[in-house]
Amino acid sequence: MEERRYRSASGAPIALRRRQHSASCRELAVRCPRLQLRSLSAVTSAVWLAAYGLFVLSENSMVLSSAIFITLIGLIIYLHFVKIDQESLLVIGSLGIQVTSSYASGKESTTFIEMGQVKDVVINEAIHMQKVIYYLCILLQDPGDPQGVSEVVPLFQSSKPRLDCLIEVYKSCQEILEQRKTVPQSS
Repeated sequence: MEERRYRSASGAPIALRRRQHSASCRELAVRCPRLQLRSLSAVTSAVWLAAYGLFVLSENSMVLSSAIFITLIGLIIYLHFVKIDQESLLVIGSLGIQVTSSYASGKESTTFIEMGQVKDVVINEAIHMQKVIYYLCILLQDPGDPQGVSEVVPLFQSSKPRLDCLIEVYKSCQEILEQRKTVPQSS
């Protein structure tokens, strides 16, 4: 297993872990920074200070209770549905591609794409807020038109790695896709 440090499009540190299980099976995982206690404390303090200010003005203790309740519910929702700690891509040449997102709460979301549906893996570019950002995506083959693309599945949407990291993931995926293209022709 090999781990390299990179930066995301926003400049946050991320890590790319590469694990080669076999010649036609690779796992690539991008780890995002963990939830910082400093930022969590700042948001919680801001909400509670605002609630305390409202409590002083209204002299209603329900304001403080609601602030605590809203903060806790908000934190649970953020950890379970928003904050992604790791995004991984498992490419198995003979089977397909599995995309997994691991949330801070421990929940995992997994999508599997059969290799027969995969047309290609490409690096695409987009303009976002006066910046050019790059992202990796899987092009799915159109069942009605073998030359067409039916869907584009973007990868690593939460971590948003920069181009240097995407190139490494792209090269690993292309090596396996090239093996898949050459094996049926030789047999």
